[in-house]
This record gives sequence, C-alpha cells and structure tokens, in this order.
Amino acid sequence: MNKKVISFIAIIILLPVVTIYSAITGSIEISAFEMIKGLFSGADENVAIIQDLRFPRIIISLFAGAALSVSGVLLQAVMRNPLAEPGIIGVSSGAGFFTILMVTLFPTLFFFSPLFAFLGGALAFLLVYLFSWKSGLDPLRMILIGVAINAVFTGLSELMSAQAASSMMSNISVTTSTLSMKTWDDVEIMVLYGSIGLIASFLLFAWCNHLSLRDKTLKNLGFNVNRARFVISIVAVLLASIATAIAGMFTFVGLLIPHIGRSLVGTDHKVLIPFSAMAGALLIVVADTLGRTIIAPIEIPASIIMAVIGGPFLIFLLRKSDRIYGN
Repeated sequence: MNKKVISFIAIIILLPVVTIYSAITGSIEISAFEMIKGLFSGADENVAIIQDLRFPRIIISLFAGAALSVSGVLLQAVMRNPLAEPGIIGVSSGAGFFTILMVTLFPTLFFFSPLFAFLGGALAFLLVYLFSWKSGLDPLRMILIGVAINAVFTGLSELMSAQAASSMMSNISVTTSTLSMKTWDDVEIMVLYGSIGLIASFLLFAWCNHLSLRDKTLKNLGFNVNRARFVISIVAVLLASIATAIAGMFTFVGLLIPHIGRSLVGTDHKVLIPFSAMAGALLIVVADTLGRTIIAPIEIPASIIMAVIGGPFLIFLLRKSDRIYGN
C-alpha cells in the first residue's frame, strides 16, 4: 500500500477512536460499553450528563476542526501561498470582532451570530485583497497585510472587552475557545452551515487544482480565474466564520493540516480536501481533550493548546521552505 492509502486508513481509524475516548474521559469517566448501553437504555444518569455536556462540544470540535482545515486549503489555493490561513490573515479575527460587536449592540440577535461572523470574515478578506493589490497579487504581501489586518481586528476585540463588561461572556466564547457550555442549539448551527461549506468545498476541488497554474495560462485555456477565486474565497470565509462564531478563534489549524496533508496524500484537492477535513477534526478533538484532562480540574482552552503546537510549526515551516507556493 502507498503512503496515501495508509494515511487515509490511519485517519479513518484514529478519528472514531479518539472521539470515543474523548467522550468517556473527564470528570465523569465511564467505559465505552457503559456509554453505549446508557445511550440505548436512557437509564444511566452519568451518560445523560455526558450526552448533554460533552457530546455537543465534541461534535462542535469535529466540525470546527474540519471547517478551519478545509478553509486553510481553499485560501492557500486562492492565494497560492502555503502560509495562508484564516487565523493568520485576519478572517477569524474579523469574524470574531463582528460577532462580539453585533451581539453586544443587539443581544436579541444572537441567533444570527453566524451571519455577523461571515460578514466580518468577508470584510477582513476583502481588506487583505484590496491592500495587497499592486499590479497584481503578491503572495508574500498578502500574508503581511493579513497579519496587520488580524492585529487590527484582534485589538478591536480586546478594546470591546475592556470597555463593555456586559459583552465579556461573548468575548470569552469567541476568543478563548474552551468549547465548554456548548448546547445542542450550537451543534445544529455548526452542523448545518459547516456541512454546506464542506460539501461546497469538495465540489470545488477541480477549480482549486486549476489555480495552481499561472493566471495567464488559465486565461488562455478559457478558465475564468476571477470567478473561481471569488467563489472559493466565499466558501473558505464561510467555513472559517462559522467555526469562529460557534467554537471560537483557533490559529494554525488551517496551516498545520494542509501542509501535513500535502506531504501525506499529495496536492490533488480531490484527495486533500477530505483528508484535511478528517485530520482537522481529529486535531481539535485532541486539543480539546488535552485541555480538559491534562491538569484537571483546571481546563486549558483548546486555542492555547493549538497556539503552543502551531507556533513552533510555523517557525519550522518558514525555516525549511525556500519558496512560496505559486512563485
């Protein structure tokens, strides 16, 4: 068997195993058999507690990880840059800021927070495009502009946190990513919009493959480059925004997973997108489980776990890479 097949088999096995382990591990510990039995009988009080408190955060972790990873794959295809990632270029912070702003100003519209997040993420991405355009799009310039946009929106979010105590809970839910106290209502929103984005992203795999060629070549072949970039960007922003609105801000997920995916399964997006979705889901579940258990009963936000992992990896990637994708 080649590396691609082995990688898929490994991720298909690991994902359910880690998910089950996460469900049965924590302040309430039961065996997998007891959990399955309790789910069917409905008579086990511990299983009922786990079902209401632990299951929602696990499902949200799975979908958030998949969404952020695939968003990273799509943004890297659009920008032709392996460093493009929704957390780094400001999409996540823009989504988070708009969510905090609108929920603070209009608390009764909390149900529409995914829409606000999408608008904020789209605005951040648009600003990156506008400020990066200078006789064409330079991949390195886009990343640097994205870092600046990310800093601006992060600062605005922190300012709102300092100025409006009433919005503190909203800020915590968006910026710390503990994934605690998630409800089945959150799961419904995450699964609905996340599924739409993930399905759409897979349908766009051919366009992502085409964008690896130079614009001039694509135009000579009759391919509408601008339309492809616009549609793929919309799907990428949708995925990153819904993950930020429901799960909070995670950095480096969309950087780590696509890079690992390319080394294991190649650059064909028909394979890379589903692999990245599963690997991203696995990564966030692992991060959340570690955060809950490593120094229990104190809980470390999953976003901190990801920052600790992702920071050194980014340094490694920058030192090892001699070229920028698409140049």
